[in-house]
Amino acid sequence: MTQISVAALQLGFSNDTTRNIAKVSRLVREAHAKGARVILPPELFEGEYFCRVEDEGLFAQARPTAEHPSVVAMQALAAELKVWIPTSFFEADGPHHYNSLAMVNPDGKVAGVYRKSHIPDGPGYEEKFYFRPGNTGFKVWDGPDKTTLGVGVCWDQWYPETARAMMLMGADVLFYPTAIGSEPHDSQLDTARLWRRAMVGHAVSNVVPIVAANRVGVEHGQTFYGTSFICDERGDILAELDRAEEGVIVATLDLARVKRHRAAFGFFRDRRPELYGRLVEDI
Repeated sequence: MTQISVAALQLGFSNDTTRNIAKVSRLVREAHAKGARVILPPELFEGEYFCRVEDEGLFAQARPTAEHPSVVAMQALAAELKVWIPTSFFEADGPHHYNSLAMVNPDGKVAGVYRKSHIPDGPGYEEKFYFRPGNTGFKVWDGPDKTTLGVGVCWDQWYPETARAMMLMGADVLFYPTAIGSEPHDSQLDTARLWRRAMVGHAVSNVVPIVAANRVGVEHGQTFYGTSFICDERGDILAELDRAEEGVIVATLDLARVKRHRAAFGFFRDRRPELYGRLVEDI
């Protein structure tokens, strides 16, 4: 059987990049000590979630992939521990800026970069000011023991098309680094349960395990609600964290069993792509 152990990290961040990277590094080591081979930190862990406001001075925080301190630090750590670390970061590429993810491999190299496809824009989450829509398309990556890892970034996780596309590319597990919390325009709106239900739905309709890592803490009045989790291919929660705690969750996934279940459900056998043209018409 093909089994892999995966981890999600949950923690709060300050505007001190060095301290944030050190905190993430400590939790990566803890996850590794618990047997995890693929370790997922939250989205944009280099600092506070800056997209709550539009401030042109914040573009100075972006760096090219090879120079970004988060990526460089995770490369060294991955090489030391021989683990995979999907690393979210604010990317500068010439005049362009992206919300990006570098897949850092156990050899310490970046296997490639995925640029977040779906960019939100609303009170407290004004990402369109900072990021261009990704131009890489959805991507999957070689993982441990000939597995294939699919990674979307935050807002991508709400879209069934993202999950299905990665599945059709051969993903065995889906990972979603996230930064989500309170809604400044509506203090009565708590999206935590919606956030989880959306991804659990992807797990069930694609028969695939899901790993989701969120941040916690209060940043300038915006509260991030954590609730990071790992679920199996039937949507059952294998491990989870609460709305405030910092820590690591680890689960071992039996991917041979997952493949049997996926085949038995027949969701991919019974697809009717010839009927789905309307899905790609922008009208």
